Amino acid sequence: MENVFEPEVLYESVLKQKSFRFAIRIAKFYKILVQRDKVFDPIFKQILRCGTSIGANISEAQSASSKKDFINKLSISLKESRETLYWIKLLNETETISELELISLQNDCEEIIKMLVSSIKTCKGLQ
Repeated sequence: MENVFEPEVLYESVLKQKSFRFAIRIAKFYKILVQRDKVFDPIFKQILRCGTSIGANISEAQSASSKKDFINKLSISLKESRETLYWIKLLNETETISELELISLQNDCEEIIKMLVSSIKTCKGLQ
């Protein structure tokens, strides 16, 4: 069944792929972080949870039962993206990750945030 609530090209080609690649980066980054410092493990687990949840909710939106449900799933992804960004910035400020790691992850996360905001606005008819 084809989802009529969003442009297939945007979803399949860009947003879904970028969020999946970001989840892979976060999972690999988690493995590195855990080896570095066990003290921050609760925060590392939060980043793993929310960073991988972004793409999972985008994928779940494919089976949305309505436009409202589709927008809700993308909105959850947006919240998870912003939470991920928060934890990344916190780790940088506590000198747990480098400036280079911050910039790389932050840029990817902010790109996903912009795409999600745009997709949600499009679905709501605000663009």
